[in-house]
Amino acid sequence: MSLGNTSAANRKTTARGLVEIFTGEGKGKTTAALGVALRASGHGLKVFIVYFMKGGFPYGEQKALSRLSNISFARFGLEGFVDPNNVTEAEKGEARKALQKAKEVIFSNEYDIVILDEINVAAAWKLIDIAEVIKLIKEKPERVELILTGRYADDKLVELADLVTDMTKVKHPYDKGVLARKGIDY
Repeated sequence: MSLGNTSAANRKTTARGLVEIFTGEGKGKTTAALGVALRASGHGLKVFIVYFMKGGFPYGEQKALSRLSNISFARFGLEGFVDPNNVTEAEKGEARKALQKAKEVIFSNEYDIVILDEINVAAAWKLIDIAEVIKLIKEKPERVELILTGRYADDKLVELADLVTDMTKVKHPYDKGVLARKGIDY
């Protein structure tokens, strides 16, 4: 089955971009956002993903995404995990760079969908100011679909969003000591 070049037709269907949030303690927030990106890509839409707090780690999806011509991404953050009780200036600096890139991309008029991966965590841990995220949502161009991922979505963001999915953890292999697995969890 050929979908052909449907970009112009799809731009009409995304005339009003929504704000989506994938949050919660359960697994699948980034995975859900990537599912939207993959689906959009198949219909010729242009997607940009800004990775907050995912600097040098080799995430498998980034290798796959780099092969898709209409999905672009930028990674920010240092290698290793952020300690929410001991956030460094360098970590804040990386998050500010990510937020600046998000602004550039959202207002570039080049992308149909922009995904801000782990922005909820970055805001909750005070790497960036929640007021800036709120302003970004309120001022985004009407046609841009904006997806925010990460645990700890602020109530103000939830209120602004059109769709909020809370991934509830019922059971997780980590609870039994199974660490993140290459190709499955990253």
